[in-house]
Amino acid sequence: MSRATFASKIGMVAAAAGSAVGLGNIWHFPSETASGGGALFIFVYLGCILFFGIPLMVSEFIVGRASNANAAGAFQKLAPGTKWKYVGRLAILTGLIIMGFYMVVCGWTLEFIFQSATGGLFGVSDFSANFTQLLQSPIKQWILTVVFTLLTAFFVVSGVRKGIELSAKIMMPILFLLLIVLVIRALTLNGSSAGLEFLLKPNFQNFKPSVFIDAMGQSFFSLSLGMACMITYASYFDKTANLPKTALQVSVLDTLVALLAGLIIFPAAFALASNQATITDDLIEGGPGLLFITLPELFNQMPLSAVWSTLFFILLAIAALTSTISLMEVVTVYLHEEFNFSRRKSVLIVTIVVLVLGAFSSYSSDFFKVLDFATAKIMLPVAGLFTSLFVGWYLDKKLVYAQLTNDGTLSFGVRFLKGYIFILRYLAPIAIMAIFIYGLLGQCVI
Repeated sequence: MSRATFASKIGMVAAAAGSAVGLGNIWHFPSETASGGGALFIFVYLGCILFFGIPLMVSEFIVGRASNANAAGAFQKLAPGTKWKYVGRLAILTGLIIMGFYMVVCGWTLEFIFQSATGGLFGVSDFSANFTQLLQSPIKQWILTVVFTLLTAFFVVSGVRKGIELSAKIMMPILFLLLIVLVIRALTLNGSSAGLEFLLKPNFQNFKPSVFIDAMGQSFFSLSLGMACMITYASYFDKTANLPKTALQVSVLDTLVALLAGLIIFPAAFALASNQATITDDLIEGGPGLLFITLPELFNQMPLSAVWSTLFFILLAIAALTSTISLMEVVTVYLHEEFNFSRRKSVLIVTIVVLVLGAFSSYSSDFFKVLDFATAKIMLPVAGLFTSLFVGWYLDKKLVYAQLTNDGTLSFGVRFLKGYIFILRYLAPIAIMAIFIYGLLGQCVI
């Protein structure tokens, strides 16, 4: 069976970056920054991206491109007759379960786009009650989930080049354009300098011993590691793709989105909030409350509030869609290649399963939380850990070096290879285990 490949390097990077960029960049990064000492957290976060995130992403790229197969088939092909195949299956299952609750959250963005565009969002007196009303409307939540899931399925069923790559080439520039427009508006608000200072100035009072684990966890989840997205997309890379360079480019774009989101949220929050102490608490709390309660309330105080709010929630929807496309593709290509289903049939099966899980998540917040906890605290770290160990310990180092250098056409010295293997064998597993243990104690990122 011949497999599709990305048609261009720009499309390849855009698709991989789109997979990494998600709602977590916009609601979780600012809260971690607020609670971790501002610039202190950002500095540690950038270090984690450089020394752990990029090497782990490259390891997934190696597995994907070397095997030229879906995540389950990749481990089975590279380690035939072993139990390593279950690592790929775990990652695929993780992606499927994540869609079961993440699509519900994505549906919320559609509701708030509608409320913002029609002006209905600013006719409410209690923004907390407005969001709570949505959460207490399971039918509406599920309908929104259906719409977002079908939108995702439309791009996935169109294939790698005409669906995934083309959508990334269109949506990623729009995403950055919206970010830049909103950053300019936020920075021109009276009083925005206080928020900019809070974001970019080291705050030793908010510094906490767990900042490294928090930063490591944020970098791990932000880059979509452990859910087979990067393995799947790398299987569509051609043999000339520079894997370390691509990982660096994807990481830079992903981090840039998070930083730009911070440049929107912090200046706007401090400029428009009536109570500085309260807004600081809201920023630290982060999560859905920040996006769907605090920020709409702040937007309501701006001239042309409907315009800025609509643009912001369109931004959220695009960020979410680029992630859900990659998650759905992971499971779709698995069904397509392992069971010989057509792409259309595979997408249909995934869509039905996601909508069933989404229905339960819409009707039960407890079910929603169970899926969130199981994937974020257990499945993602475990899949990421074993992928690191697989490339670091199991794979033939000649194969690893061949992938890193494109069969010797790229210049990477022996020291680089030894350093890279050392990270995958020892440093990355220790860091992931720290995230895993810390997460089970109830303090890690969600």
